Amino acid sequence: MRLFAAVLPPDRAVDEIAAAVDRLHALPGADGLRWTGCDGWHFTLAFMGEVEDRLLPELRERLGRAAHRTDPFPLRIHGGGRFGGRALWAGAAGGIDAMRLLAERADAAARRSGVPMEGHRRYTPHLTLARSRTDADLRPFAEALRPLEGTPWEVAELCLVRSNLPKSGVPGEQPRYEVLEAWPLGG
Repeated sequence: MRLFAAVLPPDRAVDEIAAAVDRLHALPGADGLRWTGCDGWHFTLAFMGEVEDRLLPELRERLGRAAHRTDPFPLRIHGGGRFGGRALWAGAAGGIDAMRLLAERADAAARRSGVPMEGHRRYTPHLTLARSRTDADLRPFAEALRPLEGTPWEVAELCLVRSNLPKSGVPGEQPRYEVLEAWPLGG
């Protein structure tokens, strides 16, 4: 199954992001982007890809320990940006160092459980809002997100999420995300 570790924003933060995204839809070129659904918004900490069922018990145990060793931390939606011309995202502020530590611990938990992970790179907290199949000029969208300041909340759990990719072939169909397990931070 296709898995990742994540932090999920609370409903209030999702509402704030949704309001900002609604304004982005009025910008030229918005109809050429593939917008992510708010029910799938998350901050990926460690993307694991396809994970064999036999690795799940140890992965769950190690993610639980990673959560236990990490104290809850403050977070808020803050600004936005882009990865080239392919992805538009909302950013985060607050306990970014704690979030990076949790991401490193989730990555290490997966590796130690036998999950083959991609090469290590510096964690950039982001919540993907839209994608483009071809290079698009996302600068106006990122600029419009710059003043975005969400209400702070406390990140209190680490989630293991299953990604169910679309199978119907219907244009615009979104992946479905299912939380398999969540562990409280700080034990």
